[in-house]
Amino acid sequence: MAESPEEVAVLVQRVVKDIHNAFQRNPHIDEIGLIPCPEARYNRSPIVLVENKLGVESWCVKFLLPYVHNKLLLYKQRKQWLNKDELIDITCTLLLLNPDFTTAWNVRKELILSGTLNPLKDLHLGKLALTKFPKSPETWIHRRWVLQQLIQENSLPSLATKGNLGAAPVERIHRLVQEEMNVCSEAAGRYPSNYNAWSHRIWVLQHLAKLTVKVLLDELSSTKYWVSMHVSDHSGFHYRQFLLNSLIGRTVTDSNVLVNEQNPNLQKEEESAGIEAACAEEQSVDLPRRLEEEMELCTELIDNYPGHETLWCHRRCVFYLQQHLSNKFPLLSAVVSSADSSDETLNNSHHSPATSHMAQAMDVDGLNESSSKQGYTQETKRLKRAPMQDSLGPEMEYQFIDKVLSTCRDVDQARFATAYRKWLVKFLSQ
Repeated sequence: MAESPEEVAVLVQRVVKDIHNAFQRNPHIDEIGLIPCPEARYNRSPIVLVENKLGVESWCVKFLLPYVHNKLLLYKQRKQWLNKDELIDITCTLLLLNPDFTTAWNVRKELILSGTLNPLKDLHLGKLALTKFPKSPETWIHRRWVLQQLIQENSLPSLATKGNLGAAPVERIHRLVQEEMNVCSEAAGRYPSNYNAWSHRIWVLQHLAKLTVKVLLDELSSTKYWVSMHVSDHSGFHYRQFLLNSLIGRTVTDSNVLVNEQNPNLQKEEESAGIEAACAEEQSVDLPRRLEEEMELCTELIDNYPGHETLWCHRRCVFYLQQHLSNKFPLLSAVVSSADSSDETLNNSHHSPATSHMAQAMDVDGLNESSSKQGYTQETKRLKRAPMQDSLGPEMEYQFIDKVLSTCRDVDQARFATAYRKWLVKFLSQ
């Protein structure tokens, strides 16, 4: 066992070189981990490479980490000179063991800006670090910085400008977006409620995919199974709320839509990009159906996994988005076309939440203060007389709550259902 400073220096230099050689032999290493080993039992390298997995025997970390850490600090203090290759190897070793060391990432930023280091290698290094430290905030921050550099260098053009690009750049950006989504999914699966991973995923949608409708729909589809297997992870459901909110912002041409309030530069980007054809395609998204499917998913998960508050919170958001969309277009069917030709006006019919639970079950969905200016037609009367089938109506929510309270045996489930009912009453009374 090495004990003197000279022996430690020799040992660390050998380990750093072994890590460098491991990446040279296999550039496709996709995971790093510590191998429990209290002490060196064999006269061999503590770096183990098996297929695409890189292992570091734990006994050497207590020598390796302090040494490379101190050496990098001496370099930053201009007390010791390191050439560029040494900097790359030392920072790589340090970040694999401690990815939250900001100084090491800053040194690699300088190497990237000087053209010495390929930024794609830093993306790969960050991916490896996240396999061991999936919530590392500094790693996620540096990853976004690298992607931003690539965007500014125009080496990764936006999806929104794909009409002016060849196939190769578009394929590159698609691959990069997919790669980032995979990294985020793996990190979210390794650490519960990994806020940093889901925040990075949102950033990728905003800055790389430019909230393209196709990507938003693909994300809704791809994350459905994940949230179904992680029903207590609020971050995953918050991400789906962002997707739904963004879809509304991309398809509803109203400056007051929620997502446009969050991203005021979105409209300017679309105008400058010249994507009229894409916008026309985006308008065809069936938003009410998407929200209905999300509510059905929420109902299924609540029934199958009782007692999870995250599901009830998600249901509140989906119901709110349904009402928001309904208020923008109070009558989404033929009533819209027939209302314009009517001579009569609809009286103010704002519903009281208490009476809407029982007496207002026959009211057509979406008729409230915002719809009082629409015409009152025979079609409207027919819809008001018919039983409500649309899940947008509050009555369907009250029926669902009653069903849960009458059948559930879970105390938490009953408490969450009661809280949801109180929220409905308060929300509908506004």
